[in-house]
Amino acid sequence: MELTQEQQIVLEAFENSKNPTFSIKRVDDHIFIKFNAREHHFWSPQLHLEIIETDNGKVQLYGLFGPNPTLWTFFIFLHFGVATLFIVVGIWAYSSAALQKPYGLQLGLMISMVLFWFILYAFGRGGKSKGKPQMETLYRFMGEILLEVPGKNRNKAVN
Repeated sequence: MELTQEQQIVLEAFENSKNPTFSIKRVDDHIFIKFNAREHHFWSPQLHLEIIETDNGKVQLYGLFGPNPTLWTFFIFLHFGVATLFIVVGIWAYSSAALQKPYGLQLGLMISMVLFWFILYAFGRGGKSKGKPQMETLYRFMGEILLEVPGKNRNKAVN
């Protein structure tokens, strides 16, 4: 979004917001909006805003919805672990086949890892849909704060 207000005024508006539903943290030009402990669940998203002043004197707001960083790290760890095991078992299966030994166990393990990856994927997609209502709540909250900030005229979205 392109904002008409000054950067510091917008940053302070978010920082000084007193909404008991959200936890708001500011680090330099970045605002992190999360749900408080009472509203937070396993799939709760967070909103990361970056409010920067461009060379032409305008203020741009960039936003990114994302999962809790701990949850994201855990999912990446699981995917990396499954991929690593798949490769290791694949090498084991190839070695067994090259030595003309039975390799049915290895193929079974590889198939089960692919199935486990699909289960992880489905679990992640299900969590994403569970977090969508809270994502919309975060977006509305951001819009309310931006409307309260004094400025020359309304903020406008930029494509």
